[in-house]
Amino acid sequence: MSDTADRLWGARFKTAPASALTALSRSPEYYFSLAPYDLAGCRAHAHELERAGLLDAAETVEMIAAIDQLDADYRAGQVHPIAADEDVHTFIERELTERLGALGGKLRAGRSRNDQTVNDLRLYLRDNARRIINALLALQQALVQQAEQHIDTIAPGFTHLQQAQPIVFGHQLLAHAQAFARDIERFQDWDARSAFCPLGAAAMAGSAIARHPELAAAELGYLAPCENSIDAVASRDYAAEFLFITSMIGVNLSRISEEVVMWTSRQFRWVEISDSYATGSSIMPQKKNPDIAELTRGRSGRLIGNLTALLSTMKAMPLSYNRDLSEDKRSVIDSVDTLLMVLPAMSGMIDTMKVNKAVLLEQAPQGFTLATEVADWLAMRGVPFKSAHEITGQLVQLCEQNNMALSDLSNEQLAAIDERLTPEVRDVLTLEAAIAARSGFGGTAPQRVAEQITRLKTRIQQQAEWVNQYQGPRL
Repeated sequence: MSDTADRLWGARFKTAPASALTALSRSPEYYFSLAPYDLAGCRAHAHELERAGLLDAAETVEMIAAIDQLDADYRAGQVHPIAADEDVHTFIERELTERLGALGGKLRAGRSRNDQTVNDLRLYLRDNARRIINALLALQQALVQQAEQHIDTIAPGFTHLQQAQPIVFGHQLLAHAQAFARDIERFQDWDARSAFCPLGAAAMAGSAIARHPELAAAELGYLAPCENSIDAVASRDYAAEFLFITSMIGVNLSRISEEVVMWTSRQFRWVEISDSYATGSSIMPQKKNPDIAELTRGRSGRLIGNLTALLSTMKAMPLSYNRDLSEDKRSVIDSVDTLLMVLPAMSGMIDTMKVNKAVLLEQAPQGFTLATEVADWLAMRGVPFKSAHEITGQLVQLCEQNNMALSDLSNEQLAAIDERLTPEVRDVLTLEAAIAARSGFGGTAPQRVAEQITRLKTRIQQQAEWVNQYQGPRL
């Protein structure tokens, strides 16, 4: 086969491409992982060619059988791209032509690499959004299971990384689970905007042959075809939005990773990671390091970088298609692979960690975390909160001067600060009272935390059902 015949675009050129052009133009090896999605598009396009009269029924059957066999052979590792295959589309056309002869060459009619590559990417993203969601659901479930064990585990809550108010530890864990639930909802919203088929757009103006893209869209599990053929091949906002979601997941993973790193330190001593999810030091035998959390925290930077890279590529690009857009796959594939690697590790680490309840309880009142209870107690008795705040601040100063806790103050010391600080204030100066008082919706009171868990479990179940309802292409 001639060099021109090997390529999809060489008919009008008099000389072969320079080796430097070939090296730059060829897709990276991991782009070929899109082959199953490209083959799904090939099936739909074969049916479109039959509708257009370019394939008869027997040819369509033969074509689909060859596509199915190539799909099976690729998945089994029996066929591989060769150096001459510029991209996944060239690879598949070469294989089909070798298997079908002239019939294999008919499949190119009515379509372009422009709409093919968009179709491959959209199918890949819709499929992998659900794989990421499943991994996020496993992490949510690990957080919920831990939270259920710690509905009554009293812990110090922080603002500005300073001890602030007592909470229950389950409430802290659920705060992370809530963030991941919103990440899943972002994917659901994204899918509603991205489930539109670009096939039929061809190079950019639409196809004179593939005139029923709505049927191809239905076959591939889309909601409908794209409204505008130029937009179909030129836009990558769906990829950028996908990368924003993966970046946000990375940020949320980084936040909980940072907390795990602190919780497992000798200074905090809140949590112990299972030996199966920790590493040691090559020089310090005593070390037990939270490497999963640190690696996840580090890889969040890659996720943010991939979004930034694609946005920079998209900026000021004229309509319609430009080859710059081939960089989209580099960013999204790396982000997908990154999350599908770190999420199971994080889930396992969270699921198997042990919480030191005694240490949490010991640290919960430290740093005068019950001070707000005094101010609230005064305010409930008619003292303007400005004054209540100042009175409580004076109590804290007195305690610091005498190395005392608020609960250690005598009746005389209380009254000396302000006569309205009667002995009854001691009723609120306990951890249990402080937590029970936060009984409004979304608060840290154990009853409210238990209700939050129930609602979150329902939400998780609904999200899992959404994933299972997906009717994508036959892969």
